[in-house]
Amino acid sequence: MRKNYIREKKIYCSNDYMEVDIYALNGESRDKGAKRSKKVKVSEPKQKNLNDKNAKRYFTQKVHANFKADDLYITLTYTNSTLPKTIEEAEKNIQNYVRRLKRARKKQGLDELKYISVVEHKSEQEGDEENIRVHHHMIINSGLDRDVVEELWRHRKKKGEKEKKIGLVNAVRLQEDYASGLTAISKYLVKDSRGKKRWTCSKNLKQPVCRTNDFKYTFRKIEQIAKQPIDVAYWENQYKGWTIKDKIGGYEARYNEYTGWSIYIKLRRKE
Repeated sequence: MRKNYIREKKIYCSNDYMEVDIYALNGESRDKGAKRSKKVKVSEPKQKNLNDKNAKRYFTQKVHANFKADDLYITLTYTNSTLPKTIEEAEKNIQNYVRRLKRARKKQGLDELKYISVVEHKSEQEGDEENIRVHHHMIINSGLDRDVVEELWRHRKKKGEKEKKIGLVNAVRLQEDYASGLTAISKYLVKDSRGKKRWTCSKNLKQPVCRTNDFKYTFRKIEQIAKQPIDVAYWENQYKGWTIKDKIGGYEARYNEYTGWSIYIKLRRKE
């Protein structure tokens, strides 16, 4: 049958983090007897530019699906003399850095490297692609000592040459708390900037999974909820064992003149 209805889409990222999209579908077909879909992997967006809204959402989901407290958050910079002339050169530097990290982990008998990397760049002047300022952010799985991780940010040296440091690098361990955990790091990395951000990741990362339900909410109910201030108790009752991740960035109600109201929620497991 074809009918306008409200879809609930739950996106499972980890045991402690879940996102919920509630939105209208107009004129779509649905199976009258079906209640919930099976879990399926979330499709990766073609756009990996973090200036894109869908890419930002997926990036945050991917981070929470694969990393945890005690993993490392790394910031990598350049000196004026080592600053890459092109984005391609900057990306090659990260590829070389990843290879060094992999070798170091293998030498110590550690699990395979998992990483997600962001390159952030901006031109000195608008439209100038020749003179860019660039730096990198990475999240990697734990195991390597922070001193080792920082020391590996260097250029390859020839025999007899001194070590060539690329720039400043700082590695910190992710904490459980909001200020220095995955939530804060993800929020910082996807925030709008005057420059451009692109991300990439290792192929061994897990995909978030999702499940849809087309029978849980009605148009009237969603409109009623969306027009009121956030009711944390209501959502805790809808998703037992979960609560709104944070009242500022964890809940959003929007109105579209064509489709009506939609709600987007970020949930964390109750302690």
